[in-house]
Parts: sequence; structure tokens; C-alpha cells
Amino acid sequence: MNAIYLKDCYLKDFEATVESVTDDKYVILDRTAFYPQSGGQPHDTGKLIHNGKECKVVFTGKFSGKISHEVAECNLKPGDHVKGIIDWDRRYLFMKYHTACHILSAIIHNETGAKISGNQIGEEKTRVDFNLEKFDREQISSYQEKVNEIIDRNIDVNIEFLPRDEAFDIPSMVKLKDAFPPDVQEIRIINIGDIDTQACGGTHVKNTAEIPHIEIFKVENKGKNNRRIYFRFLVENKKD
Repeated sequence: MNAIYLKDCYLKDFEATVESVTDDKYVILDRTAFYPQSGGQPHDTGKLIHNGKECKVVFTGKFSGKISHEVAECNLKPGDHVKGIIDWDRRYLFMKYHTACHILSAIIHNETGAKISGNQIGEEKTRVDFNLEKFDREQISSYQEKVNEIIDRNIDVNIEFLPRDEAFDIPSMVKLKDAFPPDVQEIRIINIGDIDTQACGGTHVKNTAEIPHIEIFKVENKGKNNRRIYFRFLVENKKD
């Protein structure tokens, strides 16, 4: 597994070997802790160091199954050994937002039956989209309190890899069965106690205690059966 962040989201640096370089700026490594932009979570930034020289990583994406690091002023070549260093403050913020997003989404689904149709994590705010014909603004405002109550329960967040058939025996996973190609035989599961169990390739914190309290500050009607909630962290309750 060359995407080593999948097993350990807290890797801040790592050693790797350059596999290929395209146009002197797109670098593929044999292993990486850099998260590629996907699933509503932004890409990691940071740097690659080779022979004392730093190459700034400005974008990370996944193309044709390979994680590519876009670097500035790169003189790397295949076979070079590098040290990768993640921009940790940025990554850790996204980890906290992503886990909070799972908690909020679980509450919305459990209370309304609505399906989550998308999300977008940001540095200052995050949004969750869901399918619901009508929504009660007073009910939505209560979600903030419920999310914060869960955060304060200090619940462990666990990552496990399950065989495909075993993963789809979990009730909450059944609806995702068709989303995974038949050749995907192992599913990565994120489990937040009795709150949420979902297949997810993103990065998450180890315990809800790491997440600041949230504030739901905006709700939008985005058209028929399409609703959007924006939330952000309350700085005064920041726990890290």
C-alpha cells in the first residue's frame, strides 16, 4: 500500500523513493503520506527534501491510480531518495473537519433519513449537502448542540480494513456496495463509536476530543430536495 496515510493519518514525515518525474514537476513516489484531493477533502501540501534541497509540494492529486505530487523547482529523478514533510497544521485541521463532518452527517441521516449528497471541507468552513424535501431551521440549529455533545464524549475513532463481503454485511455499508468496483476486495472503514460507521478514504482524528466545538452559521436551499449546511469551528473552544 503506497498511500501510507490510509493506515496512519498522523504521519508528519516519511522516507520514499522517486518512481517517476514528468515535466520536471509531477513526482510519483513509491510510497506517500500526502493526501490527494478527493472526497471533499483538499489536498495536502508540504515539501520533499533531497540532498538538503527542498522542493515545495503545491498540489497532490490522484491520476490513473497513482498519487502525483506537483512540486516547484524540482530537479528530482527516478531513484532519488527523498524525505516528505506534510504541512501538518493544514492537514490536522482537515482531519478535525472531516471527522466532524461524519458526526454531523450521521445526525442528519438518523433524524431525517436524508442521504448525504456531498461535502466540501475548507480551512475556514465546511459544508454538507443532503437530500431532503423540507427542512426545519430550528431542528437544524439543534444539530450544532448534538454534534458538540458527541465531541465532548471523547469517543475513539477507529480505522479498519475489512474484506468486501464482510464490510457489506454492515447495514450502513449496503447502500455503497455499487459504488465500489468489483475488483476492490478490501474496504477501509471509519468507525466513530455508536455514532457512525462509513467507508471512507479520508484522514481522521483518533478521538472526538481533538475536535473543537462547531457552529452552524448558514443553511441554504439549493433547489428541489437539495439542502446545504455550513459549519465552522469555534476558536474559543479549540482543544488542540
